[in-house]
Amino acid sequence: MSTFSEVARNAFDLVAGAQPQFLAIVGRSLAVSASACAIGCTLGCLAGAWLGVARFAGRGIVLAVLHTLLAIPSVLVGLLVYLLLSRSGPLGALGWLFSFKAMVLAQSMLVLPVAAALTRQLVDDAEQAHGEQLASLGARPWLRGLLLTWDERYAMLTVLIACFGRAISEVGAVMIVGGNIDGFTRVMTTAIALETSKGDLPLAVALGMVLLAIVLALNALVAGLRRWRLAHAELPSALRGAQV
Repeated sequence: MSTFSEVARNAFDLVAGAQPQFLAIVGRSLAVSASACAIGCTLGCLAGAWLGVARFAGRGIVLAVLHTLLAIPSVLVGLLVYLLLSRSGPLGALGWLFSFKAMVLAQSMLVLPVAAALTRQLVDDAEQAHGEQLASLGARPWLRGLLLTWDERYAMLTVLIACFGRAISEVGAVMIVGGNIDGFTRVMTTAIALETSKGDLPLAVALGMVLLAIVLALNALVAGLRRWRLAHAELPSALRGAQV
């Protein structure tokens, strides 16, 4: 018990101390995951919006593949990106291996199917409720998909949170393509794995606490936005009732 309390106390001291090396690891993690979410969510949400309204031969196969990609191991994605970016790979000329860009690419590939699958489900449900009305107004599939996605914009915040959680909690892919180089490609998850193996538990616990705090803050933000939406949605109804 004394060992656990000592590790916890030292971890709190590291968080409160906010040393430059500690902050650099946290900032790099946020930058990589935010960049990956921006890329992966943009492409994934567009693909999911189209899949939610499109009807074509082989759609079931496409959806089966998409759902399979949801469970793809991160180390497998890391291996694929490594092969693409290695000197003998098709993208070796870019020189991205063991760099910030390589980690963003790997995490983007992990985020994309999550964003596509969740957006597809939201848009598909909205299409069944409002799609016929939009189609009668002449809206083509692409336009219907975008309009329905915008209509579900508050629910899409949950999709963004899920994608960010998938990205920032990932360790296998960024370890492979980033190399966990101190000061360059070391992020929170790879640092936790390294420091735990070295026996530096306070630093690993401190990084884990920050990781949990970030996810908790994002979920609190989404909950606050939902309450704000409900409050503003109920206000016009209450005003109309008062006028009557």
